[in-house]
Amino acid sequence: MSDRDRASGDLRVGSELQVRAIPGVPTIDPGDDLFEVIVSSLAGVEIELVDGDVVVIASKIVSRAEGCFVDLGGITPSDAARQLGEEVEKDPRLVELILRESTTISRKTTGALIVRHRLGFVSANAGIDSSNARPNGAPDGSGPWVLILPRNPDSTAAGLRTKLAEHFSAEIAVVITDSWGRPFRRGTVGFAIGVAGVPPVWDRRGATDRHGRALEATESAVADSIAAAADLVAGQADEGRPVTLIRGLRFRPSHDSSEALLRDPDNDLYA
Repeated sequence: MSDRDRASGDLRVGSELQVRAIPGVPTIDPGDDLFEVIVSSLAGVEIELVDGDVVVIASKIVSRAEGCFVDLGGITPSDAARQLGEEVEKDPRLVELILRESTTISRKTTGALIVRHRLGFVSANAGIDSSNARPNGAPDGSGPWVLILPRNPDSTAAGLRTKLAEHFSAEIAVVITDSWGRPFRRGTVGFAIGVAGVPPVWDRRGATDRHGRALEATESAVADSIAAAADLVAGQADEGRPVTLIRGLRFRPSHDSSEALLRDPDNDLYA
């Protein structure tokens, strides 16, 4: 690495990263083995994982593999969901599911509910996705179908990391991502909902700037930065590129999960 590399006890970031979407990932069905799918897709482009590689996986294929499909036609909304659905002009069955996937409502407006998801972060509509959400073989007349987020993405990331690290004899990391909007900016960006192996947060406090001034508040959301970079090549529409490889990081293996990225609700101005 060059003299301009930034160093910390847990992470080194050089002046260049490689971000590559892995082709050949098939449509995932419930019960599919994501480890086998990823290994096969990497083999198809003759890639072997090496130390420092980060495999980034879109949450949608994790949800599909885990069977996180929900037929809204089978949901009976509560009175609260019906009332809230009228208020925000949303299907009360979807509102009911949002409430089930959330712990609190932060904001509400026409077409959207901003909630604290059961996984701890704040998002619109609890991350429930209706695009490409119909399961293969769903009977005619069923639905509409949606996908909820994986039940425990940190655990899934950890399991995949262990298998991939053993298979390739390499110290790698796995990040599972979703996309979200920000209350203060337009558009969506990728963010991490499951992290294994890489430090989720890079604490730079105590380091110095180029003038020798000590940094007092700087913490870099490494896992979210990885997710955002991968999101650019993975795409948001019909690209079909749910697995991305990021190469060029150097990190000390971390046991921290995505929970390290969560702000204490008592200090969250958007909660």
